[in-house]
Amino acid sequence: MRKLLYAIAMFLPFEAAADQYQSSPERRVVVEKDWGPWLGPFRAKLVPSLMQDFGERYVYQPANAALPPPQTSDKRVVFLGDSITDRWNLATSFPGQPYVNRGIGSQVTAQMLLRFHQDVVALQPSAVVILAGINDVQGFLQRETPKQIKDNWEAMADLADAHGIAVVFGSLLPVNNYTESARDVVRERKPEEIRSLNAWLQNFCKIRGYGYADYYAQLVDQKGLLRHDYTTDGVHPLDNAYMRMAPVATRAIDIALSHLNERKR
Repeated sequence: MRKLLYAIAMFLPFEAAADQYQSSPERRVVVEKDWGPWLGPFRAKLVPSLMQDFGERYVYQPANAALPPPQTSDKRVVFLGDSITDRWNLATSFPGQPYVNRGIGSQVTAQMLLRFHQDVVALQPSAVVILAGINDVQGFLQRETPKQIKDNWEAMADLADAHGIAVVFGSLLPVNNYTESARDVVRERKPEEIRSLNAWLQNFCKIRGYGYADYYAQLVDQKGLLRHDYTTDGVHPLDNAYMRMAPVATRAIDIALSHLNERKR
C-alpha cells in the first residue's frame, strides 16, 4: 500500500509546503479561449501529444531515417516551417532539385527550434529555408511576443551558422479576411505586426549575410492584404501563389550559398 501511495504521489502536481524552499513563483492559471468549432477540437486533440513531444519530432523521424546523405555534388536544401511550408509541393515548384520539405502544420517558432537539430542539421543540407512565425502571431499553440519570435529566429540562425548551413528566411506572408472562412484572420494576425516583424527580419538577414525571400512583396495587394485570388482561407497560399514564391526562394537560396562560400574562403 505504501508503494502504491508513493507511486501515485510521484504523478501528482508538485506544490511546495509552506516551510519548503521554492525559487520559482506560483504558476499562473490560464482561462482557455474558445477556438471555435474546428480549431477547438483540433487543439484539444493536439495538446496531450504536445505534452509528450512539444517539438513533434516524431513526425519526420521515419522520413529522416530513410533519407540517404546528400551526394557530394548535391545542394540539398531543407524547407522548415508550418502548414504554409507543409502544403508546398517542392517537387512541382523546384523540379529536379534535392529539396526536402520539413513543414508541420500549426507549428510555432519554439517548436521548430526544438526539432532543428533533427529535421535540419542531421540532414546535412547546404542551406535551410525558414518560414516561421505566423502561428506565433495568432497565439494558437503558444503566445509569443515579437521579441520572443525574433529570439527564436536568431537561435535557429545561430544553429545553422554553427553547422556551416547557409540561411534563408522567408518573410511572413500577408493575410486577408475577404471570405467567410477568413473572417477572423486579420483580427488574429494583425497586418501591422506582420509588417513590423518582416522589417526586422529583412534587416537581420542583411546584417548576417543571409538570403531573404520576400514572399510578402509578391503576394500583397493594394490594401496591404493577401491578394484574394491567392487564397481561400486568408492564410494558406494556393498553387498560383506558390508559383510566385518559388523564384523568390531560388534567388534567396543562391544569395545565401554565395555569401556562405565567401565566408569560407
